[in-house]
Amino acid sequence: MGAGKTTIGRQLALALHKEFKDTDHEIVRRTGASIPLIFDIEGEEGFRKREREVIDQLTREDDLVLATGGGAVLGGENRQCLRERGVVIYLYATIEQLLRRTARDKNRPLLQTADPKKRLEEIMAVRDPLYREVAHIIVYTDDRSVRSVIREILWRLEVEAKHAGA
Repeated sequence: MGAGKTTIGRQLALALHKEFKDTDHEIVRRTGASIPLIFDIEGEEGFRKREREVIDQLTREDDLVLATGGGAVLGGENRQCLRERGVVIYLYATIEQLLRRTARDKNRPLLQTADPKKRLEEIMAVRDPLYREVAHIIVYTDDRSVRSVIREILWRLEVEAKHAGA
């Protein structure tokens, strides 16, 4: 949450001349309901089921840059689809950076708590090892411009492609 997946994903798609999709936006488009509303009505389990279906479908598409919600890695099926069907880039940001980026965002149900920092620490303790497990590339995003992150990703994708072809 707050690592820049959507912002960076859109710009990366433009640079690569690919389509961009965001799993959360796709779920909202398909259901006509906001993420917080889905959480309220169906709980996290209901949301994760919808997310799993969307990831399975979208990872089968070609020429796509896909941004997933931060919790997508919690599902083993999601991790497998992502890792096997594409190049996964983990946009890493520190807890402090994530707090700054999400401080005023009311569209993050998991952070609507008295102590968002503690909640982020708990979330990252679980998710960070999973992100690292599934990632082909890890990019640190703290205090960096979108342009700088995109340049690094493009360079790293080029290196990955050379290694794959070697």
